[in-house]
Amino acid sequence: MSKKSLYLVDGSTLIFRAYFAIRHLSNSKGLPTNAVYGFTSMLRKLIRDHAPDYLVVVFDKSAQTFRNELYPAYKAHRPPAPEDLVPQFGLVRDVTKALNIHSLEMEGFEADDIIATLAKAYEGTLKTVIVSSDKDLMQLVTEDTSMLDTMKNIRYSAPEVVEKMGVEFGANGAPLAATWSASPRTRCSCSRYASAKAGRRPSPSPSTKARPSR
Repeated sequence: MSKKSLYLVDGSTLIFRAYFAIRHLSNSKGLPTNAVYGFTSMLRKLIRDHAPDYLVVVFDKSAQTFRNELYPAYKAHRPPAPEDLVPQFGLVRDVTKALNIHSLEMEGFEADDIIATLAKAYEGTLKTVIVSSDKDLMQLVTEDTSMLDTMKNIRYSAPEVVEKMGVEFGANGAPLAATWSASPRTRCSCSRYASAKAGRRPSPSPSTKARPSR
């Protein structure tokens, strides 16, 4: 029997891509809605085109993470989010909830940490697809985990990662070496996901099941 699919959507990256893809859109009260509209359209298209068995959207909780405690200058030069995007962050979360799609975020950790933890937790149990354009997440690609860039409509499995990033894969199907900085961005030590480190795989809750777009 084939394994069921788990789609892990990098919600924070998707919001920014939607924002820059559609500009100058607002409602009758002048509230910017371009990122909300683009995010919703992308999410509905993902469900319609790929029909995932399980679907989770993962967000960054805040700009400050445990990495800032270790290295205060971490991402210090990254510019703040555009002013007209900030009020849309909460609306995007509201849309995700309205679509009955489970979302995850945790104070002190990036979306990458949670995505990496879940991908490793379900390795061997589910076919995991990471929906993102963030090349740092390519180091998670294995025989059971692929990466999907919906904007370019490209799916990266092991051969594509080898071609793009110049890596080799070991006997266990995991990347041996890469041109990007590896380990720090794939570690999540928060207690909420400690079960993954202990080898216990939490069962997907009913709310993570993908629902057809209306």
